[in-house]
Amino acid sequence: MNHPFGHVLGRRELFGRQELRRLIDPNSVAVVGASDKPGSFGARTLENIRVGYGGKVYPVNSRSESIAGLKCYATLEDLPEVPDCVVVAVPKEHVESLAERAAAIGAGGMIIYSAGFAEVGSPALVDSQQRIARIAQRSGMRVLGPNCVGIVNLGSGIGLTFMPGFSEMPMAKGDIGLISQSGALGYCVLQAMQRGAGFSHYLSTGNSCDVDVCDLINYLVEDPATKVIACMFEGVRDGERLMGAARRALVADKPLLIYKLANSEISRRTAQSHTGTMAGAVEAYRAAFERAGVVVIDEWEEMLEAALFFSRAGRPTAAGIGVMASSGGAAVMAADKADVLGISLPMPQPETSARLARVVPDFGSTANPCDLTAESLKSFQMYGDCIRAFADDPGYAAVVVPMMSAQKPTTVDRAKFLCGLAAELQKPICLVWINEWLEGPGSEVYDRSPRISMFRSMRRCLKALGKWLDHYQRRDRLLSMRGRSHDLATEGPVPSFDGGDGILSESQSKALLSAHGIPVTREVLATDPESAMIAAREIGFPIALKVDSAGIPHKTEAGVVRLGLSNEAEVRQVAGELLERAAALPGRPAINGLLVQKMAEGKVEMILGVRRDEQFGPLVVVGFGGIEVELTRDVVVGLAPVDRAEATRMIGTLKRSPLLTGFRNMPPLAVDALADAVVRLSELAWQLRDEVSEIDINPFILGEHEGIAVDALVVLKKTEAVNDG
Repeated sequence: MNHPFGHVLGRRELFGRQELRRLIDPNSVAVVGASDKPGSFGARTLENIRVGYGGKVYPVNSRSESIAGLKCYATLEDLPEVPDCVVVAVPKEHVESLAERAAAIGAGGMIIYSAGFAEVGSPALVDSQQRIARIAQRSGMRVLGPNCVGIVNLGSGIGLTFMPGFSEMPMAKGDIGLISQSGALGYCVLQAMQRGAGFSHYLSTGNSCDVDVCDLINYLVEDPATKVIACMFEGVRDGERLMGAARRALVADKPLLIYKLANSEISRRTAQSHTGTMAGAVEAYRAAFERAGVVVIDEWEEMLEAALFFSRAGRPTAAGIGVMASSGGAAVMAADKADVLGISLPMPQPETSARLARVVPDFGSTANPCDLTAESLKSFQMYGDCIRAFADDPGYAAVVVPMMSAQKPTTVDRAKFLCGLAAELQKPICLVWINEWLEGPGSEVYDRSPRISMFRSMRRCLKALGKWLDHYQRRDRLLSMRGRSHDLATEGPVPSFDGGDGILSESQSKALLSAHGIPVTREVLATDPESAMIAAREIGFPIALKVDSAGIPHKTEAGVVRLGLSNEAEVRQVAGELLERAAALPGRPAINGLLVQKMAEGKVEMILGVRRDEQFGPLVVVGFGGIEVELTRDVVVGLAPVDRAEATRMIGTLKRSPLLTGFRNMPPLAVDALADAVVRLSELAWQLRDEVSEIDINPFILGEHEGIAVDALVVLKKTEAVNDG
């Protein structure tokens, strides 16, 4: 069986520098809809292009002979050469014909500002956008948009955008490639150039009729000027292509930071199982990001600070963080935030403590966080000696320095001193500007420093550090997984069932699980109360009695389950009652019989499950189960298949995982058996990814020596009808 790391990409291959060079790094540009009218998209585009671009620019407008001092051409066909890129700044009614003509003359790329296509939702406009996409596919002319604000390539100094104010911004070159589906939101980040932040590119996608986020990530992976990729989007059409681009970034050691918008979905659909309600689209993206090594950014405000830090920090050399503060309050704040975020602040090495003790006053602290006290305001050298001592400590990957008051000239001079010091150190310095004078004296020095990473929030600083430490640990683990076979690969013959409306009964579902090595309860399918009584006698009391029917997926809610039956007379009576109750249910579901089960012994109820996501394929779920599972939602979702190491890691991230490993006086449970079941279930999900929509095992009873599936539900992919139990 092939692991997804080696799986073929989706509907088409990713575009890279070869396919996108003429679009993103053109030698010549034609602006259709060029204009002298102030504020028009055509006028702004010409103004923005000419700030730092050295290539050829051709205005195209049939009503003018010259625009902005440049010769104007009536049509694309009149140009003296075939342009690499065509920028379209005309109403949507003209876009299709322009795309045809640009493709016909051999243009390499097209950027379409025009809005009013698929985002409107009308069938006619959707069709129009699809026709533009087909032109691109047929001709090889790559298209960005429509409904796009354009791009900026800082390497070539070109701004193919209509956004106002761009021509007045400093063209700050850096190594961060910025991608955004929302043009305006991405441009807000790009405006950090005003305070010294540098970028390699800003690329907006709009409606992505041809070139999409996945292609642009791949382009930046291949771009030598880009070191970190910062990406913001609502969603992608093809999860497989996103995974492919992200994996390429991981292998190239270019951290891919993603802030995904549109996370507030109520529900894409009503699910048949508990698993389906807890593994929606948001969880699918998170699982995919985890598998592909993406750094997930939780808040838009965190993106730029984190990206700048990743671009400067390199690989961490330790697992701890040192905090060097001139205020006891700031030191306590850092310790509080670190505790909440799970950031390790280990004590300094003895040699480090001795170095600190020589300069820190007795009323300060040489611990971690270190409190230099206000005495540090008197001496830059004291600051420098203490920061250098922390940076030399082998237990610290980075040093956090909260910066307090701001006043000229002291804080400006201190900023220059610290930036010079940071250039001499081998570990990153994170400066946290705590002062509410956000652009106070000295802040501009830190903002423009190529060595110090500037944060305006202690929490955001420590979150970025945590993500940095986690990223490189995860990267090593993920790269070691590539091409590795699974511990418990079980692909083989699968029982075939007629699921009726697409839902397998409990007995059928368990037969499928058992065939893949997942332990299930000992049980017998009886046809009537008499045979149920005989089966109970053979199995041994206590027993559970359930109506087995594909038409009753949620048996507890339907009242057709009884637990803990202790004698034959009780079994006979309850069996009759359950059959009568099932026969009276709405729709008169077909009854296979009565499942007579041995009561499972164990300590904790878990849930295992599978849901097939349209974008990323089968997801595997593990968590704490029971009837309150959807209330507590203590579950973790992974992308199937998973191996033993990944399954164990998933289990360990559950909030209540200490209950499984010997909490207080409780004995440790069979976590290995749970991990085995997760692996086998994920393999089953991967093997049957085209046949199975959902699998729900709830509960999976975990004891000290074994785990066992007590109840199960399998929903085949063909099922579309909803049954909420």
